[in-house]
Amino acid sequence: MKERTTMFIDLYDLQNVPPSNINRDDTGSPKTAHYGGTLRSRVSSQAWKRAMREMFPDLLDSSRLGVRTKGAVSLIRDAIIAKRPDLADDAEMLAKCALSATGVDVRESDRAGKDKGTLATGYLIFIAHREIEQLADVAIGWQDSGIDVTGKPSAAMKKEVGAVFHGTQAVDIALFGRMLADAPDLNTDASAQVAHAISVDTITPEYDYFTAVDDCASDDNAGAAMIDTVGFNSSTLYRYATLDVDSLYEQLRDVTAAVEGAAAFVEAFIRSMPTGKQNAFANRTLPGTCVVMLRDAQPINVVDAFEDPVRGEAGSSVSRQAAVRLGRKLKLVQDAYGEQPVQAWNVTTDEPVDELDEVSAHVTFPALRSELKEALTQALSGRE
Repeated sequence: MKERTTMFIDLYDLQNVPPSNINRDDTGSPKTAHYGGTLRSRVSSQAWKRAMREMFPDLLDSSRLGVRTKGAVSLIRDAIIAKRPDLADDAEMLAKCALSATGVDVRESDRAGKDKGTLATGYLIFIAHREIEQLADVAIGWQDSGIDVTGKPSAAMKKEVGAVFHGTQAVDIALFGRMLADAPDLNTDASAQVAHAISVDTITPEYDYFTAVDDCASDDNAGAAMIDTVGFNSSTLYRYATLDVDSLYEQLRDVTAAVEGAAAFVEAFIRSMPTGKQNAFANRTLPGTCVVMLRDAQPINVVDAFEDPVRGEAGSSVSRQAAVRLGRKLKLVQDAYGEQPVQAWNVTTDEPVDELDEVSAHVTFPALRSELKEALTQALSGRE
């Protein structure tokens, strides 16, 4: 067996975003942050992780994924009915018992609409499709064995349900973690970290004043039927994420699954974008610069490359200057701390950047994906 090493994937993206409002605060304006003494555009990590999770079904087998919901009881009920139609009348009770045995609080929903009065958990839970199916099997087994499911679950029932959650994890749960406040023993540590994206340049909040005209208004009423404003800004975002490959493998318990999961994480991080106000701004872009580094010591965020905000100059875009700065900072960190990556790649949509090429290989994204999977497979071989 090969000697075990720690393996991290560091991702650095620079993404130019035109006027947009992809992640807004409680006032409806784009989120911001002060960094380096100036105002920056900000996109929360939660917003980007949500966008990534929505892309996973296009990259991975959906049976290896999970769902975040308050309606887990209904999902387990439906699985019971699909397996055993003869238990349709008791399916909801069985589903409630199976989920409650974990310690998770289940109550009637007070949410307006069709969900009102249905059984729901007290908070969102991240549950795998595999776990839903297995909880359904457990509940059916209880029913067939004549176990009373109307009372307090026994220690044996709790142990059986707990085993379901301690099995092989869904890829997205292994990546982003799971916290069950009522059942901490079932929590899962995230193998990935995603930073809040911030702009490399200083931004000025702007507001679009707009009107809408009634197409069917009478001739003597030519005024606007609606007047409103919407906040927006434009910027070049610095985005960073890191993945602990060993943690992902330990939770998935399969080399191929870990490699495919890591590759999906990288692709989803690079290609995804939160959808806030996208119909109003059509702001969907891809990063102009991506750097992926495979490290064997620790993850390193080099956001301090942009503590001093990038300023636009004639003949040199903010994005281009940021790419040069990113390459320089990665080289400085590498030289100062001896942090030589195992392998590193960069993808650019503009001309190659010498500073990036000094610390990473300039490739296309398909080549990056292929070479990363090959490197991960080699690093994880012998673990099983």
